[in-house]
Amino acid sequence: MNAESALSTDRPATQTVVIELDERGYDILIGSGLLDAESSWQGLPRAAAALIVSNETVAPLYLERLRASLLKVYPRVEAVLLADGEEFKDWDSLNRIFDHLLGGAMDRKTVLFALGGGVVGDMTGFAAAVYMRGVPFVQVATTLLAQVDSSVGGKTAINHPLGKNMIGAFYQPARVIADLDTLDTLPARELSAGLAEIIKYGPIADAAFLEWIELNLEALLARDKKALAYAVKRCCEIKAWVVGQDEREQGLRAILNFGHTFGHAIETGLGYGKWLHGEAVGCGMVMASDLSVRMGLMPAEFLPRMQRLISRAGLPVRGPQLGLQRYLELMRVDKKAEGGQIRFVLVEGLGRAGMHAAPDALVGDVLASHCDQ
Repeated sequence: MNAESALSTDRPATQTVVIELDERGYDILIGSGLLDAESSWQGLPRAAAALIVSNETVAPLYLERLRASLLKVYPRVEAVLLADGEEFKDWDSLNRIFDHLLGGAMDRKTVLFALGGGVVGDMTGFAAAVYMRGVPFVQVATTLLAQVDSSVGGKTAINHPLGKNMIGAFYQPARVIADLDTLDTLPARELSAGLAEIIKYGPIADAAFLEWIELNLEALLARDKKALAYAVKRCCEIKAWVVGQDEREQGLRAILNFGHTFGHAIETGLGYGKWLHGEAVGCGMVMASDLSVRMGLMPAEFLPRMQRLISRAGLPVRGPQLGLQRYLELMRVDKKAEGGQIRFVLVEGLGRAGMHAAPDALVGDVLASHCDQ
């Protein structure tokens, strides 16, 4: 598919990507009109009640449509709405979900539905993992970032003031619904944030996909459904392959965090919500690309190539000046750190990545080159 052929008004057919995890495997449905399609909700766990978790931004757009679909399957469908934003991905919001579950006497067969982006998905999944020691949940992803990354693979968490996503659990959904039509209402800034997670899959796992993104970026920015369908499906295929081999991030799965060590430090250091997650990851990928070059893993031209692509996607390529020691302090809290040693996902060749430790001085050189003074 090239840039010219990507633009189309046709609605793509529904596609399915399967996460292979033995008896815990599940389908990712990708297409248009999935919120209203009866087939989207068939074969899910049966229960007397379902609880939709959403936020104050997404609920006015899609809550009643989802409720109408679920009422054809579940006798009782309730909803709890959370404040919108990364800064609300915390204990207080999590407890609002528990309050509703317990206050409504919802039992251990209750099915939770996460209607929203990554924040809603992460918190709903974590609530499902621990409520009565585990109830089923379904991801209904309404942002590009959630559709290509956070809704897939079973990572659930809330943030802590000292570190992002540091309190959570691995807990797989029963299904993921990626209705491309929900992207029509996505703000441009959120669309760009989702593109960061699309871009990351190229350098770490699929060089041909990186080239496809470069050729079709304008179609993605224009929300062309066929281009979006291909990008979401390819990202989910790559993530399914990785998660199928390393569900709990003991090795290979860590490559999915390309740009995230720098990115999480930016998010935490600035305060959650100042930068969107995808914006921090985009900038983090620039830094990680530079570190890949400085470590001798990639040729010099790799850095400007990534800078151009990330900038074209509408993402920042320069980070905030937090100070070297603050960056290092935050990155040592990263989940990939071992014994206080920071470990970075670096590109070892187009389509291949691995974990590497780097001297603090070299990390400082990277930060000095890519942070505003």
